[in-house]
Amino acid sequence: MSAADVTGPRSWNDEEARLRRGICEVGRMCYDKGLIDAAAGNISARQADGTILITPAGAMKGCMAPEHISHMDADGRLLGNSQRASTETGMHLTVYRERPDVRAVLHCHPPHAVALTIAGVDLQTPVIPEIVVTIGGIPTANYATPGTEELPDSIRDLVRCSDSLMLKMHGSLTLGSNLLDAFKKLDMLEHMAKILWMAHAIGHVQPLSPDAVKKLLDSRSELGFTGTNTLENRCGL
Repeated sequence: MSAADVTGPRSWNDEEARLRRGICEVGRMCYDKGLIDAAAGNISARQADGTILITPAGAMKGCMAPEHISHMDADGRLLGNSQRASTETGMHLTVYRERPDVRAVLHCHPPHAVALTIAGVDLQTPVIPEIVVTIGGIPTANYATPGTEELPDSIRDLVRCSDSLMLKMHGSLTLGSNLLDAFKKLDMLEHMAKILWMAHAIGHVQPLSPDAVKKLLDSRSELGFTGTNTLENRCGL
């Protein structure tokens, strides 16, 4: 147990104070951009000591304060006087166990992206060059009941090879080296979904040719992109 859990903000070290503020700020950003509503979604960050800060159950993400954030160990046991953590904590713990490189996880409900999974649209289809060359595509996990052990089980294989994925008929999950990195991937995901939504409304969507995809993937190293790419590693394909 850390002293911060008992005595509050004055005892938080610099990292914990920064991450607590960061979770609150990202929560406001997600709410302001319409990527979550009411008390939906959950946000977490892993500290250098392996403990995890995560949004509490039922929290309104647009108006949290740093002292509201729950603190737990790597097995999900609450530390100190923390509030009850998100009901989907198991999903975050699964990510951190499978991906030692990940330091932040965002689970949100971006409306266009969720709608496309409900309609059965494959977000891995290579359509937008900028997405192909950066993250590749967005694999979709099989439907799992929110708040149950089905959910972490449904994402386990995909988070090993993707930083951005959809939970069918439910929401998104984006992983990052920090909170802003995870938010950036969420923003890209929903922007791509908006474009696909409009393209499907207009008519037939024409994917990029295999040759065009290969050229884009071949350009990644020259352009300085070294992160996980789901078309390169064929994640979910």
